[in-house]
Amino acid sequence: MSSTTLTGGMLRADLIALPGVYRPQGDTHLLAAALADEDLGPRSNVLEIGTGTGALALHAARSGAVVTAVDVSWPAVVTARINALRRRLPLHVLHGDFAERTAGRRFDLVMTNPPYVPAPSARLPSHGPQRAWDAGLDGRTVIDRVCATAPALLNPGGVLLMVHSGMCGPETTVQRLAAAGLSAGVTARVSVPWGPVLRSRRAWLEGRGLARAAEEWEELVVIRAQYL
Repeated sequence: MSSTTLTGGMLRADLIALPGVYRPQGDTHLLAAALADEDLGPRSNVLEIGTGTGALALHAARSGAVVTAVDVSWPAVVTARINALRRRLPLHVLHGDFAERTAGRRFDLVMTNPPYVPAPSARLPSHGPQRAWDAGLDGRTVIDRVCATAPALLNPGGVLLMVHSGMCGPETTVQRLAAAGLSAGVTARVSVPWGPVLRSRRAWLEGRGLARAAEEWEELVVIRAQYL
């Protein structure tokens, strides 16, 4: 397991983002560093769940991989398609629920930076920029779906890369992936300053025991799981 310094130099900085679309941040760059360690040969089949601007999907497409990207947000889908056209890279971008839109398909690598911020509502938002981060009371609503769906998405030997907050319980993620038949572990950790969303929920997070008083840093982790 490595402790990673984020430089931001791995992803193109000139991506456009329509209003409300999640722009690449520390978690995006951490996942990009993990992606760079994978052996993506030409024609490898790659899926990105929750593509946002398409930054990571396009990063994979530059290696020659065949990349499918899915997002529940129409502005994100349009943004990713525009960025792919501007880069002249092939990218198949789908709108909707990732499990429904990829039913019956398997991939050599699945990557995701899912919504993972604990929110006061158990229900996921149906519109607005908060769809990119709000993930239920414990932040695990989408994470747990990815864990449960991973075996059906991966080819034998295929790899899942997922980044999320240490606030959401990385050990739980590893256990659930192992229970689903994958070999999983945390491969990178990094601490980043709290952003505006966490700061706005400080009292609620502390009240639920998800954060300590006056906490200023959030741990991000990359979890790598392989379907053996």
